[in-house]
Amino acid sequence: MSNISIAIGADHGGYDLKTGILPFLNHLGLKVLDLGACTYNSADDYPDFAQTVARNVACGKTDRGIIICGSGVGACITANKIKGIRAGLCHDVYSAHQGVEHDDMNVLCLGARVIGIEVAKEIISAFLNARFTGEERHKRRLEKLLKVEKEG
Repeated sequence: MSNISIAIGADHGGYDLKTGILPFLNHLGLKVLDLGACTYNSADDYPDFAQTVARNVACGKTDRGIIICGSGVGACITANKIKGIRAGLCHDVYSAHQGVEHDDMNVLCLGARVIGIEVAKEIISAFLNARFTGEERHKRRLEKLLKVEKEG
């Protein structure tokens, strides 16, 4: 897992969870790109951080991304507006690995007001350890998804 690079970002709603997760990610030996917030600011907005993380993943600067806001919903919606991003809101381990294995999910969204740090670590581990299966049915579905993205 240590050869994976990951971008992470959070607004004020996810700031404390992101701060708690950073040492865990570093301990895993990942190349971590922290895209903010770097200080707590109750007036910041999740689209700013979600867009920055998603663009880093979409252009290949990092392999995957993690975005954290209060519920994770707004971050997920924002990230999915970026071409090439397949973001999923996951609050359980199954969805985190299945989203990668079946749907080639490349951005994990978390809600800091929904889960705690230990659950977040388990979800992140499942996300980072998972690989797209490449099975025919999954490739077929991914191709259809990419066609929808292209058509707008």
